[in-house]
Amino acid sequence: MIGVFDSGHGGLTVMRELVRRFPHREFVYLGDHAHAPYGDKSGSEIIGLTADACGRLFEMGCEMVILACNTATAAAARPLQEGWLHQQWPGKKLLGIIAPTVEAATQTPWHVKEPVFPQKFNTDTIALFATRVTVNSGVYGTEIHKRCPRVRVVSQACPKLVPLLESGAPRPEIQAAVEEYVAELIGSLDAAPEWAILGCTHYPLVADLFRAALPAQTRMLDQPKVVANALEDYLERHPLPESRGRVRYYTTGNSADVERVATMLLGESLGFERLL
Repeated sequence: MIGVFDSGHGGLTVMRELVRRFPHREFVYLGDHAHAPYGDKSGSEIIGLTADACGRLFEMGCEMVILACNTATAAAARPLQEGWLHQQWPGKKLLGIIAPTVEAATQTPWHVKEPVFPQKFNTDTIALFATRVTVNSGVYGTEIHKRCPRVRVVSQACPKLVPLLESGAPRPEIQAAVEEYVAELIGSLDAAPEWAILGCTHYPLVADLFRAALPAQTRMLDQPKVVANALEDYLERHPLPESRGRVRYYTTGNSADVERVATMLLGESLGFERLL
C-alpha cells in the first residue's frame, strides 16, 4: 500500500495520475486540511505536521509515503529521511517530489551532482512558481544549478493561490491571481522563459490558467506525470506487492467541506473521510 500526503487538495493532482498509471495498486491519500496551507508556516512546524501525517499513513499499513507537496518536500523530506524515518519507521520509505522534478528539468539523474555533457551547456531560463517556503528554500535553483550551471532559475512566490484554491474561490478571482504572478515574473525577464515549473501540486489544478497567461513558447513541466514516471522507475528497482487497486481518501479537516471543494476542483466525488 502506498500513501500520498499533501497539506490539502493539491496532492490530488499527483494522486489522480498515480491511480491512473497504477490501477492494480492500493493508494491512501491524506490531506492535512486542518492545518492548510503550509506555504507560510515555519520549517519546524512543517516538519512536525508532516511527520504526524506520515506516521498515520504508516500506521494504516503503507510501505511507502509520497510527499505530494513541494512545500513539505522542501522543508521536511531530508530531516525526516535522515533521522525520524529510520528511528520511528525502519524499513519504510518516504519519497519527495522535488528530486524527480529536478531530474526531468535537467535531464540528469538525481545521483549525478555535477555538470555533464550535454546538459552542462544548457542555457535555458526556467520560471518557477511556488509557495514562499519552497521559493525561500532555494532548493530548485540549487539542485538545478548543480547539474546545469548555465540555466537561469527565476522564482515567483504565489502566496494567494493555495488559500484561494482551498477555499473554493470563484474562478475569476483565481485567474486574476495567476495572471498577476505570471506578469510579475515575466516582467522581470528580457525574454520568455523556455520552461515553467508549477512547483506546488495545487497549481496543476489551474494549469490551463497558467498556460493562458504564459508566453506561447514557454513549455510547462507536468509534475504529476513526472512523479508517476519516477514511481514506475522506483517500483521496477524496488518491487512492492500489487493489490486489488483500492483507493481511499482521508482528511484531518471537515470531510464535507473538503469533499465539496475536491468535487469542484476535480469534477468528481472522491468520498473523503475524516481521519480521527
